[in-house]
Amino acid sequence: MVLWRRSTKKAIGDSSSSNYIFHCIIIVYKKFQRMNPIIETVWVAIWLMLPAYITNASAAFFGGKTPIDRGIFFGKTRLLGDGKTYEGFLKGLSCGFGFGIFQQMFLSEYLKMPSFGLFPSFFVTLFCLSAGAMLGDLLGSFIKRRLGLKRGASLPLVDQLDFVGGAWLLLFLFTRGWFVRAFSVEIIIVVIIISPVLHLLTNYIGFKIGKKGVPW
Repeated sequence: MVLWRRSTKKAIGDSSSSNYIFHCIIIVYKKFQRMNPIIETVWVAIWLMLPAYITNASAAFFGGKTPIDRGIFFGKTRLLGDGKTYEGFLKGLSCGFGFGIFQQMFLSEYLKMPSFGLFPSFFVTLFCLSAGAMLGDLLGSFIKRRLGLKRGASLPLVDQLDFVGGAWLLLFLFTRGWFVRAFSVEIIIVVIIISPVLHLLTNYIGFKIGKKGVPW
């Protein structure tokens, strides 16, 4: 009984500490948000693209063994290559879509950040962000194979922005009103600038922990 009480008190203490740290982070975030319009624009850009960012990173992190192209050749080279798998596609899509729902339902109002739309239309928005990111990544691989580049070879800008273009294309096609309202010219410029940096950073981390064969 005594042991149970001590464990309970410890759990409550740990929970209180976690909540305190979380609230401190939120307070710091809100102060930074009010300090500078540029910082706020960067935060909003990251927030809006986060489902796509997580989709892209998760696909690379989880990987898989079943190639999407099933070993099919297009001319003398593979259609996509072994790097694009069904497992990576589905897991990446699930992670990005799931985190987007978490953003919408639990963080958006609390952090005073833009919504992904009204219910149930925000599901379409989040699906476009996640599925578009994966389709853009596949298109990037297709282009690289056509250029004769092997798996892991670098193609600047295409590597870093193909998933962004894919996400934006689906958003424009299926949720055009939300896309036009959410992505101002400033937001678009910021996304184009920060996405390559974030992409390279996450890939470098993936390389260091053994999830990627190259650091780009």
